[in-house]
Amino acid sequence: MSMNRRSLIGAAGLALTTPALQAGHAAEASKPAAKPAPPPVTKILAQWILSSSYDTLPEAVRREGVRSFLNWVGVAIGGSHHETVDVAVSALQPFSGPPQAGLFGRTERFDIMNAAFINGVSSHIFDFDDTHLKTIIHPAGPVASAILAYAGMKPISGKDFLDALVVGIETECRIGNAVYPNHYDAGWHITGTCGPFGAAATAGKLMGLTEQQMVYALGLAASQPVGLRESFGSMNKSFNPGRAAANGLFAAILAAKGFTSSDGMIEAKRGWANTISTKQDWSEITDGLGTRYESQLNTYKPFACGIVMHPTIDAAIQIRDEDHVKPEDIKRVDLKVHPLVLELTGKTAPKTGLEGKFSIYHAAAVAFVEGAGGEKQFSDRAVNDPRVVALRQKVMPVVTPGIDAAQVDMTVTLNDGRTFHRHIEHAIGSVEKPMSDKQLEAKFADLAAGVLPDAQAKRVMQLCWSLPELKDAGDVMRAGVQGA
Repeated sequence: MSMNRRSLIGAAGLALTTPALQAGHAAEASKPAAKPAPPPVTKILAQWILSSSYDTLPEAVRREGVRSFLNWVGVAIGGSHHETVDVAVSALQPFSGPPQAGLFGRTERFDIMNAAFINGVSSHIFDFDDTHLKTIIHPAGPVASAILAYAGMKPISGKDFLDALVVGIETECRIGNAVYPNHYDAGWHITGTCGPFGAAATAGKLMGLTEQQMVYALGLAASQPVGLRESFGSMNKSFNPGRAAANGLFAAILAAKGFTSSDGMIEAKRGWANTISTKQDWSEITDGLGTRYESQLNTYKPFACGIVMHPTIDAAIQIRDEDHVKPEDIKRVDLKVHPLVLELTGKTAPKTGLEGKFSIYHAAAVAFVEGAGGEKQFSDRAVNDPRVVALRQKVMPVVTPGIDAAQVDMTVTLNDGRTFHRHIEHAIGSVEKPMSDKQLEAKFADLAAGVLPDAQAKRVMQLCWSLPELKDAGDVMRAGVQGA
């Protein structure tokens, strides 16, 4: 049978393409099923943010909101004269707009955007602020810094302020839940990436945004994630919550004037969650919204350092005080820890106080030497104390299966051969062993000492406890500046 040229070409083409087509179809068939369309979580969040009110908040949630605010104000005052804050004030003052808002513990005033940033920096520089243990977000900093700056321009009742604070914390923590731990493990500083959502939610609510404007505010916040874990141990770490506060406030201000965004910036295929994480669990955002509050899982630090080091400090202080162990008698300190402990706090030879906040070696050593874990124990002085330097070389952390990130198993061996052991299941300051109101007050007083006179510090503390009764929440800032 004869074939013309066109037939030959066609037959050859069919022979060449058919296997490729078949392979393509096979590959297509083997692909995993497409993900179901996500719920409109950006809109769902916007609706809930606007529907919340002080009266709808459970009493326990209100109370925890007040405790969170008190703790945040204390650490902001305490950190207000750290070198990092001095640098930020000096750098930004020539470029500040109208002096609309104050800075805790200082005399300077800034425009609200820079005030939000600087108060966010000062409240995080000690790494002593609150921690949502499920995500390791420090939620109050971005939220409170933003709305207290806004309160410098417009009177806000204490009840409205507290509702907005709770809403902002809930928003950022739920979004964090949806992407943690994959997002954090990739190297993002989750306080800086989720913080803008909380700040936008809280500021937008107080500005009276419409539902559509709130959707836009959340979208603009999604476009401004900030912070990488490589910055831990440097001034840059405190930059992240400060920038998150300013970014969220910026988003709300723009949205209030009609600056638009996508309606699905959190959940869309090329939106925030899918771009920034390999995990997206939308139920973490939507389930129990308005009935179950993440602020109930917020914790307050008794020690001024990375949260995963707290069990080690707790154990060291117990052995030091209860078993009367002297640092000079210690031969070695063996620690069984979770992998995250060494990943986050594995600095073996810190040179500065900021680096010491991320050194499990320093944390254990200084706790034995000084019997405490406050800001003084994470200063440049403490990190370079010869006694601490010598002892941290005897600290031997080992990653151990079965040990949770919130636990430690410590064995101390003395030069005479005696051993002492502690297993910390729940460190002080955890959800299971929370700091009491009196402990929070003592922490506040210690942080404010040397920054504000005692009488002024007590006045600020009382205003924090009385937040729901205040006619103007801005009174807290006005009372907390130097010279008030």
